Amino acid sequence: MAWIKVIPPEEAEGALKRCYEEIRKSRGKLAHIHTIHSLNPESLKNHMDLYMTIMFSRSGLSRKEREMIAVVVSASNQCPYCIRHHGEALNYYWKDREKLERFTVDYSSVPLSEKQSAMLSYTRSLTKDPSSVDKGSVGQMKKAGFSDEEVLNINLIVSYFNFVNRVAMGLGVETPEGEASGYQY
Repeated sequence: MAWIKVIPPEEAEGALKRCYEEIRKSRGKLAHIHTIHSLNPESLKNHMDLYMTIMFSRSGLSRKEREMIAVVVSASNQCPYCIRHHGEALNYYWKDREKLERFTVDYSSVPLSEKQSAMLSYTRSLTKDPSSVDKGSVGQMKKAGFSDEEVLNINLIVSYFNFVNRVAMGLGVETPEGEASGYQY
């Protein structure tokens, strides 16, 4: 149960009801991270606009790589809600629970390409010690083959998941059984 009032879908009206309906249409169902915004429907709309842009729009990053970033950020922050949700999404692509479990504990314990290693090293550094990230950190990703646009997208995904982890952890957002699966990936 969240630590603040949440308006459930069956009680939603107006802008909130429209947001809930749009999320169901685009994602397949509502999650608790959506309903936690219920007292501020505009924040929910903006949250989802950013999420859909960085996670689903055309990019040099694959959906799998985007979910890898989400899991590394969430594991670094020890956010059970996002680890569970984005672990499910990543496993949709991997179909290997044991690999996912190893990756969640230590991303470097699974085989990664040079590009993925550079991307996830940057992800972890920006999450755990943002002041350690410098021009050289970005240079490592570019040296591994990422374009400036891809570097921006990686940064946006890392930053977004740090934000969402704090929303989930700071407001007591939980993941009931079955909530983390069944979305449109």
